[in-house]
Amino acid sequence: MRKLPKIELHCHLDGSVRAETILDIARKENLELPSYNINDIKKLVQVPIDCTSLDEYLKKFDLANKVMQTKESIKRVTFELVEDAANENVKYIEIRFAPMLHMKKGLSIKEVIQSVLKGMNQACEKYEIKANLILGCMRNMSVEDAELVVKEGKEFLGKGVVAIDLCGPEVEGFATKYKKAIESARSYGYRVTIHAGEAASGKNVIDAINLLGAERIGHGINIKDMKEAYDLVKRTNVTLEMCPTSNLHTKAIDKISDYPFFNFYKDDLSVTLNTDNRTVSDVDLTNEISLVKDNFNMSEEDYKRIYLNSVDATFADEDTKMWLKSLI
Repeated sequence: MRKLPKIELHCHLDGSVRAETILDIARKENLELPSYNINDIKKLVQVPIDCTSLDEYLKKFDLANKVMQTKESIKRVTFELVEDAANENVKYIEIRFAPMLHMKKGLSIKEVIQSVLKGMNQACEKYEIKANLILGCMRNMSVEDAELVVKEGKEFLGKGVVAIDLCGPEVEGFATKYKKAIESARSYGYRVTIHAGEAASGKNVIDAINLLGAERIGHGINIKDMKEAYDLVKRTNVTLEMCPTSNLHTKAIDKISDYPFFNFYKDDLSVTLNTDNRTVSDVDLTNEISLVKDNFNMSEEDYKRIYLNSVDATFADEDTKMWLKSLI
């Protein structure tokens, strides 16, 4: 499984920081931590099995964000994420992050993006992997903040930045609030992926597609309970970025046998497998693929088809897509 070529389309930078790196950066920058014991740090950044909700899950990002406030630390964390992905034969990864979370020590949005790009590009030069960036707008921040991220990030389109995302806590009906910001993003040339249908109903998925023009949906599992949303996703061929272990942790599902991924796949929905947060959920992509294979009898032919679906769903250029297809 580890040797298979892989594609990761839904991976949060601040949810994938090595615990050892958090400790090392904190020591170098004289940052105060609750503990300087690596086992304690792992407990603080990894979600427990009895996590009760998405909101509780999101609290595990606090420590990582604390050490991602300088150019060097942001670059390092990004390099290491791409390195970790390359080491399990991920050939293409789209990293998402919210620039506004990394400005507490005075960095500008552009400086944050540049730092991520530097780390990403250094890793791509060293390893056989390609990568792009998705800029996240936090739904617990203002509309003005979202518009600022869109505006400041547009100069990096075609230089590593490919898309915009809305992420963070999910409430019903959030899409209307951000319609103008996402319309602006589309007009600049951003591709669009939206977190929806994870901690709220399938109606958010409908709005993300119809109001925001989402080409991909982060998670989207709750379309299983709303025929209108399900039919829309199938009819429009919008891709679902699905993350099994994370969805177990956030209680989007109660047990893996309830996970709708394989049912979606068999009904010809465009689905992809992803980690969401490698550190917070303590997983890699090999783990997620194995989880589905072991529980739903996924065959090699199934995996090949899912891989090729993932290639088509990337926001990569055509040369990269051709290269990815040649690997399977």
